[in-house]
Amino acid sequence: QDFNNLRALCLSQGLLFEDDTFPAHISSIGPNLLPEDKLWQIQWKRPTELQRNPHLIMDGVSRFDIMQGEIGDCWMLAALGSLTLRKQFLENVLPKDQGFQDDYAGIFHFRFWQYGDWVDVVIDDRLPILNGRYLSVHPRTSNEFWPSLLEKAYAKLRGSYQNLNGGYLSDALVDLTGGVQVQFSLKDPPPDLEEILKAADKSRCLMGCSTPGQPKRNIELRNGIVQGHAYTVTGAVKIRYKNGWKHIIRIWNPWGYGEWKGPWSDESPQWDHVEPKYREALLRNKDDGEFW
Repeated sequence: QDFNNLRALCLSQGLLFEDDTFPAHISSIGPNLLPEDKLWQIQWKRPTELQRNPHLIMDGVSRFDIMQGEIGDCWMLAALGSLTLRKQFLENVLPKDQGFQDDYAGIFHFRFWQYGDWVDVVIDDRLPILNGRYLSVHPRTSNEFWPSLLEKAYAKLRGSYQNLNGGYLSDALVDLTGGVQVQFSLKDPPPDLEEILKAADKSRCLMGCSTPGQPKRNIELRNGIVQGHAYTVTGAVKIRYKNGWKHIIRIWNPWGYGEWKGPWSDESPQWDHVEPKYREALLRNKDDGEFW
Protein backbone atom coordinates (compact mmCIF):
# COMPACT_ATOMS: atom_id res chain seq x y z
CA GLN A 1 0.00 0.00 0.00
CA ASP A 2 1.35 3.41 -0.97
CA PHE A 3 0.68 5.91 1.83
CA ASN A 4 0.94 9.07 -0.29
CA ASN A 5 -1.29 7.79 -3.10
CA LEU A 6 -3.93 6.47 -0.71
CA ARG A 7 -3.98 9.68 1.33
CA ALA A 8 -4.24 11.83 -1.83
CA LEU A 9 -7.13 9.67 -3.06
CA CYS A 10 -9.00 9.97 0.27
CA LEU A 11 -8.45 13.74 0.39
CA SER A 12 -9.68 14.20 -3.19
CA GLN A 13 -12.83 12.19 -2.43
CA GLY A 14 -13.39 13.71 1.02
CA LEU A 15 -13.29 10.26 2.65
CA LEU A 16 -11.56 8.85 5.70
CA PHE A 17 -9.35 5.84 4.92
CA GLU A 18 -10.62 2.37 5.81
CA ASP A 19 -8.00 -0.36 5.57
CA ASP A 20 -9.41 -3.55 4.02
CA THR A 21 -6.17 -5.42 4.69
CA PHE A 22 -6.45 -4.94 8.49
CA PRO A 23 -10.16 -4.26 9.00
CA ALA A 24 -12.01 -2.94 12.06
CA HIS A 25 -13.10 -6.50 12.78
CA ILE A 26 -12.52 -9.35 15.25
CA SER A 27 -10.10 -10.93 12.74
CA SER A 28 -7.65 -8.09 13.45
CA ILE A 29 -7.91 -8.70 17.21
CA GLY A 30 -7.45 -12.49 16.98
CA PRO A 31 -9.78 -15.24 18.28
CA ASN A 32 -8.15 -15.96 21.65
CA LEU A 33 -7.11 -12.61 23.08
CA LEU A 34 -10.42 -12.13 24.91
CA PRO A 35 -13.47 -14.26 25.80
CA GLU A 36 -15.87 -14.44 22.85
CA ASP A 37 -18.59 -12.31 24.46
CA LYS A 38 -16.06 -9.50 24.99
CA LEU A 39 -14.71 -9.78 21.44
CA TRP A 40 -18.16 -8.91 20.09
CA GLN A 41 -18.39 -5.87 22.38
CA ILE A 42 -15.32 -4.20 20.86
CA GLN A 43 -16.00 -0.89 19.14
CA TRP A 44 -13.56 0.75 16.74
CA LYS A 45 -13.19 4.50 17.11
CA ARG A 46 -10.98 7.10 15.51
CA PRO A 47 -9.05 9.54 17.73
CA THR A 48 -11.21 12.30 16.24
CA GLU A 49 -14.27 10.55 17.77
CA LEU A 50 -12.52 10.09 21.13
CA GLN A 51 -10.98 13.56 21.54
CA ARG A 52 -11.87 17.05 20.40
CA ASN A 53 -8.31 17.93 19.44
CA PRO A 54 -6.20 14.81 18.88
CA HIS A 55 -2.49 15.02 18.04
CA LEU A 56 -0.06 12.43 16.78
CA ILE A 57 2.74 13.93 18.91
CA MET A 58 2.58 16.58 21.66
CA ASP A 59 5.78 18.20 23.01
CA GLY A 60 8.03 15.56 21.46
CA VAL A 61 8.09 11.79 21.90
CA SER A 62 8.82 10.29 25.32
CA ARG A 63 8.67 6.89 27.03
CA PHE A 64 6.29 8.53 29.53
CA ASP A 65 3.71 8.87 26.72
CA ILE A 66 3.29 5.07 26.80
CA MET A 67 0.87 3.25 29.13
CA GLN A 68 0.30 -0.42 28.34
CA GLY A 69 -3.31 -1.44 27.69
CA GLU A 70 -5.02 -4.84 28.01
CA ILE A 71 -2.68 -6.55 25.52
CA GLY A 72 0.40 -8.30 26.95
CA ASP A 73 2.87 -6.58 24.63
CA CYS A 74 5.28 -5.23 27.27
CA TRP A 75 8.11 -6.77 25.19
CA MET A 76 7.30 -4.48 22.27
CA LEU A 77 6.54 -1.42 24.44
CA ALA A 78 9.78 -1.82 26.41
CA ALA A 79 11.63 -1.74 23.07
CA LEU A 80 9.57 1.30 22.03
CA GLY A 81 10.42 3.04 25.30
CA SER A 82 14.09 2.51 24.52
CA LEU A 83 13.59 3.83 20.98
CA THR A 84 12.21 7.14 22.31
CA LEU A 85 15.63 7.81 23.90
CA ARG A 86 17.35 7.62 20.49
CA LYS A 87 15.71 10.20 18.28
CA GLN A 88 17.84 9.35 15.23
CA PHE A 89 16.38 5.79 15.20
CA LEU A 90 12.87 6.93 16.06
CA GLU A 91 12.57 8.95 12.84
CA ASN A 92 13.00 5.75 10.77
CA VAL A 93 9.97 4.21 12.48
CA LEU A 94 7.76 7.27 12.90
CA PRO A 95 7.66 9.34 9.69
CA LYS A 96 7.01 13.05 10.23
CA ASP A 97 4.79 13.59 7.17
CA GLN A 98 1.50 12.88 8.95
CA GLY A 99 -0.81 14.09 11.71
CA PHE A 100 -4.34 15.19 12.59
CA GLN A 101 -3.84 18.84 11.66
CA ASP A 102 -2.76 19.01 7.99
CA ASP A 103 -4.06 16.68 5.28
CA TYR A 104 -5.81 14.41 7.77
CA ALA A 105 -7.58 11.52 6.04
CA GLY A 106 -7.66 8.84 8.76
CA ILE A 107 -4.51 7.21 7.37
CA PHE A 108 -1.07 6.79 8.99
CA HIS A 109 2.09 4.82 8.29
CA PHE A 110 5.05 3.45 10.26
CA ARG A 111 8.23 1.60 9.28
CA PHE A 112 9.65 -1.63 10.67
CA TRP A 113 12.77 -3.61 9.78
CA GLN A 114 11.93 -7.03 8.35
CA TYR A 115 14.41 -9.46 6.80
CA GLY A 116 16.93 -6.83 5.76
CA ASP A 117 14.53 -4.09 4.58
CA TRP A 118 12.49 -1.20 5.98
CA VAL A 119 8.83 -2.09 5.39
CA ASP A 120 6.23 0.69 5.29
CA VAL A 121 3.02 -0.37 7.09
CA VAL A 122 -0.12 1.66 6.32
CA ILE A 123 -3.10 1.66 8.73
CA ASP A 124 -6.35 3.50 9.28
CA ASP A 125 -6.73 5.15 12.69
CA ARG A 126 -9.69 3.15 14.04
CA LEU A 127 -8.65 1.86 17.48
CA PRO A 128 -10.26 -1.01 19.44
CA ILE A 129 -12.23 0.13 22.52
CA LEU A 130 -13.83 -2.23 25.06
CA ASN A 131 -16.35 -0.82 27.58
CA GLY A 132 -15.00 2.68 27.05
CA ARG A 133 -11.38 1.60 27.71
CA TYR A 134 -8.52 1.31 25.25
CA LEU A 135 -7.68 -2.27 24.42
CA SER A 136 -4.42 -0.95 23.00
CA VAL A 137 -1.84 1.40 24.50
CA HIS A 138 -3.70 4.33 26.00
CA PRO A 139 -2.40 7.88 25.80
CA ARG A 140 -1.08 9.27 29.09
CA THR A 141 -2.07 12.74 27.93
CA SER A 142 -5.51 11.99 26.59
CA ASN A 143 -5.06 13.45 23.10
CA GLU A 144 -1.64 12.09 21.99
CA PHE A 145 -1.95 9.02 19.78
CA TRP A 146 1.45 8.03 18.36
CA PRO A 147 1.86 5.00 20.71
CA SER A 148 -1.60 3.54 19.95
CA LEU A 149 -1.22 3.98 16.19
CA LEU A 150 2.33 2.64 16.08
CA GLU A 151 1.18 -0.39 18.11
CA LYS A 152 -1.66 -0.95 15.61
CA ALA A 153 0.80 -0.90 12.71
CA TYR A 154 2.98 -3.46 14.51
CA ALA A 155 -0.11 -5.63 15.17
CA LYS A 156 -0.88 -5.48 11.44
CA LEU A 157 2.70 -6.46 10.58
CA ARG A 158 2.40 -9.45 12.93
CA GLY A 159 -1.09 -10.45 11.74
CA SER A 160 -3.27 -9.45 14.73
CA TYR A 161 -3.26 -7.79 18.14
CA GLN A 162 -3.30 -11.29 19.65
CA ASN A 163 0.11 -11.95 18.07
CA LEU A 164 1.54 -9.12 20.19
CA ASN A 165 0.34 -10.87 23.37
CA GLY A 166 3.69 -12.27 24.53
CA GLY A 167 6.98 -12.07 22.64
CA TYR A 168 10.69 -11.37 22.90
CA LEU A 169 12.11 -7.95 23.66
CA SER A 170 15.12 -8.77 21.46
CA ASP A 171 12.86 -9.33 18.41
CA ALA A 172 11.14 -5.98 18.90
CA LEU A 173 14.47 -4.15 19.30
CA VAL A 174 15.62 -5.58 15.95
CA ASP A 175 12.28 -4.75 14.24
CA LEU A 176 12.54 -1.12 15.40
CA THR A 177 16.21 -0.56 14.48
CA GLY A 178 17.58 -3.11 12.04
CA GLY A 179 20.37 -3.55 14.60
CA VAL A 180 22.10 -6.62 15.98
CA GLN A 181 21.04 -7.82 19.42
CA VAL A 182 23.17 -9.29 22.20
CA GLN A 183 21.79 -10.94 25.33
CA PHE A 184 23.29 -11.53 28.77
CA SER A 185 21.87 -13.96 31.29
CA LEU A 186 21.73 -12.43 34.75
CA LYS A 187 22.02 -15.93 36.26
CA ASP A 188 25.58 -15.99 34.96
CA PRO A 189 26.50 -12.40 34.06
CA PRO A 190 29.89 -11.36 32.64
CA PRO A 191 32.14 -10.00 35.43
CA ASP A 192 32.23 -6.53 33.85
CA LEU A 193 28.47 -6.24 33.20
CA GLU A 194 28.27 -2.76 34.79
CA GLU A 195 31.02 -1.45 32.51
CA ILE A 196 29.34 -3.05 29.47
CA LEU A 197 26.06 -1.31 30.33
CA LYS A 198 27.75 2.03 30.89
CA ALA A 199 29.61 1.75 27.56
CA ALA A 200 26.41 0.66 25.77
CA ASP A 201 24.53 3.65 27.19
CA LYS A 202 27.33 5.99 26.10
CA SER A 203 27.39 4.56 22.57
CA ARG A 204 23.60 5.03 22.24
CA CYS A 205 22.57 1.37 22.25
CA LEU A 206 18.95 0.46 22.95
CA MET A 207 18.63 -1.72 26.05
CA GLY A 208 15.97 -3.69 27.84
CA CYS A 209 15.68 -6.43 30.42
CA SER A 210 13.08 -8.98 31.46
CA THR A 211 12.07 -11.14 34.39
CA PRO A 212 11.33 -14.88 34.28
CA GLY A 213 7.79 -16.14 34.88
CA GLN A 214 4.53 -16.46 32.96
CA PRO A 215 3.77 -13.25 31.06
CA LYS A 216 0.00 -13.94 31.05
CA ARG A 217 -0.22 -13.77 34.87
CA ASN A 218 1.74 -10.61 35.70
CA ILE A 219 2.38 -11.44 39.37
CA GLU A 220 3.82 -8.43 41.17
CA LEU A 221 6.35 -9.44 43.83
CA ARG A 222 6.53 -7.71 47.21
CA ASN A 223 9.61 -5.84 46.00
CA GLY A 224 7.55 -4.24 43.21
CA ILE A 225 9.08 -6.23 40.32
CA VAL A 226 6.62 -8.00 37.99
CA GLN A 227 7.25 -11.61 36.95
CA GLY A 228 7.26 -12.49 33.24
CA HIS A 229 7.58 -8.83 32.32
CA ALA A 230 9.82 -6.73 30.06
CA TYR A 231 11.40 -3.41 31.07
CA THR A 232 13.47 -0.70 29.36
CA VAL A 233 16.97 0.14 30.59
CA THR A 234 17.04 3.94 30.44
CA GLY A 235 20.38 4.77 32.05
CA ALA A 236 23.53 3.43 33.71
CA VAL A 237 25.86 5.52 35.86
CA LYS A 238 28.67 5.17 38.39
CA ILE A 239 27.91 7.32 41.40
CA ARG A 240 29.86 8.38 44.53
CA TYR A 241 28.27 6.69 47.53
CA LYS A 242 29.51 7.06 51.13
CA ASN A 243 33.28 6.51 50.79
CA GLY A 244 33.26 4.58 47.52
CA TRP A 245 31.48 4.16 44.20
CA LYS A 246 28.29 2.37 43.15
CA HIS A 247 27.06 1.32 39.71
CA ILE A 248 23.32 1.96 39.44
CA ILE A 249 20.97 1.22 36.55
CA ARG A 250 17.73 3.04 35.71
CA ILE A 251 14.79 0.94 34.51
CA TRP A 252 11.30 1.84 33.23
CA ASN A 253 8.11 -0.24 33.39
CA PRO A 254 5.93 0.05 30.23
CA TRP A 255 2.79 -0.08 32.40
CA GLY A 256 3.67 3.55 33.21
CA TYR A 257 3.47 2.81 36.95
CA GLY A 258 4.64 0.08 39.37
CA GLU A 259 8.22 0.40 40.65
CA TRP A 260 10.96 -1.46 42.50
CA LYS A 261 10.80 -0.91 46.27
CA GLY A 262 14.33 -1.98 47.29
CA PRO A 263 17.73 -0.24 47.52
CA TRP A 264 18.05 2.87 45.27
CA SER A 265 14.28 3.05 44.71
CA ASP A 266 12.67 6.51 44.81
CA GLU A 267 12.42 6.82 48.58
CA SER A 268 15.24 4.53 49.67
CA PRO A 269 17.73 5.71 52.33
CA GLN A 270 20.69 5.16 49.95
CA TRP A 271 19.97 8.53 48.35
CA ASP A 272 20.69 10.26 51.68
CA HIS A 273 24.38 9.35 51.20
CA VAL A 274 24.65 10.85 47.70
CA GLU A 275 25.80 14.43 47.10
CA PRO A 276 22.75 16.70 46.65
CA LYS A 277 23.73 17.82 43.12
CA TYR A 278 23.85 14.18 41.90
CA ARG A 279 20.68 13.29 43.77
CA GLU A 280 18.85 16.19 42.12
CA ALA A 281 20.20 15.29 38.68
CA LEU A 282 19.30 11.61 38.89
CA LEU A 283 16.26 11.12 41.14
CA ARG A 284 12.67 11.67 39.96
CA ASN A 285 10.44 10.78 42.88
CA LYS A 286 7.11 10.02 41.21
CA ASP A 287 5.14 6.89 40.29
CA ASP A 288 5.89 6.95 36.56
CA GLY A 289 7.22 3.39 36.34
CA GLU A 290 10.88 4.48 36.35
CA PHE A 291 13.33 3.61 39.12
CA TRP A 292 17.01 3.09 39.87
